[in-house]
Amino acid sequence: MSTVRVKNVTLGSGSPKIIVPLVGKNEVELIEEAKHLVTIDCDLVEWRVDFFDQVADFQAAANMSKKIAEILTDKPVLFTFRTKQEGGEIAFSDEQYFGLYKTVIENGIIDLLDVELFMDETYVQETIKAAHEKNIKIVMCNHDFDKTPTKEEIVSRLCRMQEKNADICKIAVMPQSSDDVLTLLAATNEMKSVHADRPIVTMSMGQLGMVSRMCGETFGSAMTFGAAKKASAPGQVPVEELREVLKTLAL
Repeated sequence: MSTVRVKNVTLGSGSPKIIVPLVGKNEVELIEEAKHLVTIDCDLVEWRVDFFDQVADFQAAANMSKKIAEILTDKPVLFTFRTKQEGGEIAFSDEQYFGLYKTVIENGIIDLLDVELFMDETYVQETIKAAHEKNIKIVMCNHDFDKTPTKEEIVSRLCRMQEKNADICKIAVMPQSSDDVLTLLAATNEMKSVHADRPIVTMSMGQLGMVSRMCGETFGSAMTFGAAKKASAPGQVPVEELREVLKTLAL
């Protein structure tokens, strides 16, 4: 499996890298939160731009990305607009979603870009090409907040992300039972052992799935999401606790 290096962070080797969400609603909140994240023991930051109250102004989002980058100089920033259908804050059309991404790629400063798996294929490939030309890595993702698909389906979706030229392949699912958590871990292990030629990120959400956020080194997940002040998804563990657990479980 190849690794992905972003700034001083190498994804795909050693313990899972901790990424925390940036969820401020306006410039003042974002700057305050970004300054706080400088002091947090995390490896990457995910700016969830769907929380930003000016997100419909694409240039404002691009300008804000520069201000965030100036503060988080050493931490790679993942730029994410999470769509409503996959758990995000607001609804965007495909044209808005990819228009935002085009503007930020061209006029902003980001290190990684989140692209959802089930989006228009033409737009997806245009966006990936434009991002790669600026050395921006693609985290392709899929979320199921209702259930856990079969092991075969989870592996299939991760393989499709590889085929679409993602740099990092990510899936998050909701468990209804402990068996569902085992399904997610089994799929992760199979993907790592048999199919993956680049880093993968998997998680089972909620309290029931919390264990999956901590055992990535054993099963093959390259990143794990921790909470600083506010979680962006159910089941995120506070960063300090997460780091201690990862150290304990390090192989």
